[in-house]
Amino acid sequence: MNCSTSFFWNSLCIKHPNLFGGSEKLDVSWDKGLYDSNVLVAYRRPRPEWLAQQSFVLQHSLSPEIGVHGIPVNNFSRSGSGGINLSRLSVGMDLKEPASSKWSSTTSIKFEHVRPLNDDGRAICRDYDGFPLTSSGNPHDSMVVLKQESQFAKANDNSFFHFNLQIEQGIPVLSKWIIFNRFKFVASKGIKLGPAFLLTRLTGGSIVGDMAPYQAFSIGGLGSVRGYGEGAVGSGRSCLVANSELTLPLNKMLEGAIFLDCGTDLRSGHLVPGNPALRQSKPGSGIGLGYGLRFKSQFGHFQVDYAVNAYQQRTLYFGLSNLAS
Repeated sequence: MNCSTSFFWNSLCIKHPNLFGGSEKLDVSWDKGLYDSNVLVAYRRPRPEWLAQQSFVLQHSLSPEIGVHGIPVNNFSRSGSGGINLSRLSVGMDLKEPASSKWSSTTSIKFEHVRPLNDDGRAICRDYDGFPLTSSGNPHDSMVVLKQESQFAKANDNSFFHFNLQIEQGIPVLSKWIIFNRFKFVASKGIKLGPAFLLTRLTGGSIVGDMAPYQAFSIGGLGSVRGYGEGAVGSGRSCLVANSELTLPLNKMLEGAIFLDCGTDLRSGHLVPGNPALRQSKPGSGIGLGYGLRFKSQFGHFQVDYAVNAYQQRTLYFGLSNLAS
């Protein structure tokens, strides 16, 4: 049986509510894990409520690229490192439109610079099998991305529905920059069934145009198909993942859960440059089921899940969220 955990070791957050005396807000956050890090700087200027709210954002992240280039082991229940890490730098602006009663939307335009690195921190442009890691074939990819994100939310005492749609367009500012169109949607529905609560979620997406392997949709892992390692089900130009979970309160702070997850790359794995899914013998579709516990307290939420995949391999997941600062 395998165990999987995901959490940060160190975290720092600095907020200034009135930077220049005009209610300008500055947020700086830094998170450092065992193998990854993330730095985010956001500056927000106050504007009238009927106008779009502006945010200027600078972000840099470094993390292992396991979803696409990770190596599935133990009957796909775990993904080992493929020795590839991604350094991402983005600079841009977010415009959050005034929300209506149920709809909200955010438009952003950002410059992104992506560099694959090996475990020693050196820039690389090919994987162990000699296939390119970038769309350009160079040690880095550059792109300007226009993104539109729309959300719809509706809730009452017995149910809720939430829909999120993200559309990204790569703009060819220079001839060698990536041109693509990528969309992703998440639809969630929750229904109260007596003391129990049923949650269902459908996630899907696709990308057309230029792409690098790291832009593929990875399927498998916590938040996707439990019972599999991160990206161990597949990695493709398209994906579809369905999740269902039934929770039942055991006491005031503890809930029990049973769940069923399934996902597929819609037979698009071979359309990813270099076909990493085929080289790693990923099945392209998978199903996982299991049970778990949810513990809620004033200090945060603790989650443990026990999942079994289609190859009868068992995995135990631990998660922490909403920790009190």
